[in-house]
Amino acid sequence: MANSLEIEAQLVVTLDGDDVQIAASGTYLIVNFPSQRVFDKITSGPPKDPNAPPKPKSTKRIDPLQQLNDLALRLGLVLDMRVAGKTHVTFGTGRSAKITINAVLGKIGSFFRGD
Repeated sequence: MANSLEIEAQLVVTLDGDDVQIAASGTYLIVNFPSQRVFDKITSGPPKDPNAPPKPKSTKRIDPLQQLNDLALRLGLVLDMRVAGKTHVTFGTGRSAKITINAVLGKIGSFFRGD
């Protein structure tokens, strides 16, 4: 039995008119978002309900990035998340996710966006 999951795939998912490309070969998976705007929209989470009661503060905070990295390590996958073809975050290559300077600059640039 293999110690890692192997995938061969090419997929384009359209979300609100924006194409997100997903490609995989062997143990390497790439998710490419067309722009920082689309990446921010998808990673911001579900819309907040203004009428919802506040969630109680938990003493144990779960880091979703660490969970995703741990899952990639367990499956033997490397997940490369890109924005406009540039790597922003890589999961599954070490004890924690590797965030690139492209991600930092993209996030800073998104603050100056005119939406």
